[in-house]
Amino acid sequence: EYMFLDDTACNLSSINLKKMMKADGTFDVERFRTAASIFLTAQEILVDHASYPTPSIAENSHLYRPLGLGYANLGSLLMSMGHPYDSHAGHGICGALTALLTGQGYLTSSQIAKNVGPFAGYRENEKPMLRVMQMHRQAVEDIDEACPQYLKDAARDVWIDCLDSGRRYGYRNAQATVLAPTGTIAFMMDCDTTGIEPDIALVKYKQLAGGGMMKIVNRTVPQALTTLGYSEDSIEKILAYIDTHDTIEGAPGLLEEHLPVFDCAFKPANGKRSINWRAHVGMMAAAQPFLSGAISKTVNMPSDSTVEDIKDAYIEGWKLGLKALAIYRDGSKQSQPLATKKEGGKKGETEYKPGMERRRLPATRQSITHKFSVGGHEGYITVGLFEDGTPGELFIMMAKEGSTIGGLMDVIGTETSMCLQYGVPLAVIVDKFSHMRFEPAGWTSNPDIPNAKSVVDYIFRWMGIQFIPGYREANTPKRVEDTSSETSETKSLSDVKPLSGTTLDKKTTNGQTNGALNGHATNGAVPSLHNAETATALLLEPGEATRSEQFARFQADAPACENCGSITVRNGNCYLCHNCGASMGCS
Repeated sequence: EYMFLDDTACNLSSINLKKMMKADGTFDVERFRTAASIFLTAQEILVDHASYPTPSIAENSHLYRPLGLGYANLGSLLMSMGHPYDSHAGHGICGALTALLTGQGYLTSSQIAKNVGPFAGYRENEKPMLRVMQMHRQAVEDIDEACPQYLKDAARDVWIDCLDSGRRYGYRNAQATVLAPTGTIAFMMDCDTTGIEPDIALVKYKQLAGGGMMKIVNRTVPQALTTLGYSEDSIEKILAYIDTHDTIEGAPGLLEEHLPVFDCAFKPANGKRSINWRAHVGMMAAAQPFLSGAISKTVNMPSDSTVEDIKDAYIEGWKLGLKALAIYRDGSKQSQPLATKKEGGKKGETEYKPGMERRRLPATRQSITHKFSVGGHEGYITVGLFEDGTPGELFIMMAKEGSTIGGLMDVIGTETSMCLQYGVPLAVIVDKFSHMRFEPAGWTSNPDIPNAKSVVDYIFRWMGIQFIPGYREANTPKRVEDTSSETSETKSLSDVKPLSGTTLDKKTTNGQTNGALNGHATNGAVPSLHNAETATALLLEPGEATRSEQFARFQADAPACENCGSITVRNGNCYLCHNCGASMGCS
């Protein structure tokens, strides 16, 4: 809205038009003029007491002393008077009130100039400025005829006085008025509408910075209904309908011809009516002839507006003499501060879900420590357990490692611990990190993992064997199961539980637990293989998994076939070619 000289500053102020309403529904002209005079005087004083960001802005602001007096709550005022925003009466009232505001502002500025002199640059700009004042005065005669006559007469009178005083004493301020958006101060001013805007919707929802939404209900509707002649009982029923349906359309007892009075910028959630974009431009055109500066206002256009519609809006504004035009197409932003629906006005929008919660381990917990060797490099794995025996943290200690390797192992352990505590399935972690190929690599002392492609490969394959039911059978070489009595390691880990909550039947546990599930609980808490599909595809035996599942799981690290060149599929510790049938490494 501020379009004055470069390197100047303008302090803004706005008057709540609704506060100028009399009990009989007419506008209190004298009160409005008094308020405008007080506001402008205060702003004029602030010019000399303000600080400025640069010396040039400070110098020019003192030379020309531009001010930005304005108003807010016009949309609410018109509604309370029973006039639609898109009407000749609405345009006429807007023009008359803007003429009153600017005329009184310049009249006060001239009275100040009478005592302390005009602004420093006035004399060299006297003739052009008086010519502009005369144009403001002449524009009063063009105010829409639907405007109440007392407002038009008051505007004419104040401009006659303003022009006469200016010719005698000059003006203290080169600029007096603009119309600011008042997006924030309108709440402090107790306004239902901002600046020159109509209401966005009778019921709207404001997104809060800290999350959630606040329901804002227009408080002018009861007064408007009273002005239109509705009884108290009818008003209560209409208000109850609005509160329930978020729209006044279809309210019981409301006459069809009164609907335009309650039209708003946005189409309500459960309604069809809204103010046409041409009405926004027309209202700006009614106010522009009486303003020193421009108007900061949104021309609201529906979501289905075309490029041609946008073009037409700008051309229309130019033809009507507007200095500025800002267009907003509904829904053009991913998030907008105000909406007509509690959900934000977008269909299919998912409900808010709280973030993941961290599951912490007790201060004293059980753990498993496992010693390993990969290609002659020894290390230790310690896995801390939750109360239910599932893994919750991982510590990795390498023998003879340097600071870099030790730091990297700590990073892997910390990352894995955080994933487990925030609910990432162990099967997903194992699938992601197993079979990573880098040095050191080589033979191990673990018969379940005879050869590891890297230390990371060994660690996560070991965790899969240790804690994921069915992983051993699907990923280790076929070997004769040990049917001897429980080993000391099995006994020491009797409290450890795998990640599935299923149980083995008696037939499955007879003589098979020790060899197949070494390190798992033997108290019936280990799931059987026929229930393993509830965890992940990793739990499926190769014979049960489809060929496409095998390709999806294992091709990431598989080499090409030595015979035909096709990508092989990992089969236990070997690689099988599904194209020619060759087996690499184990045949």
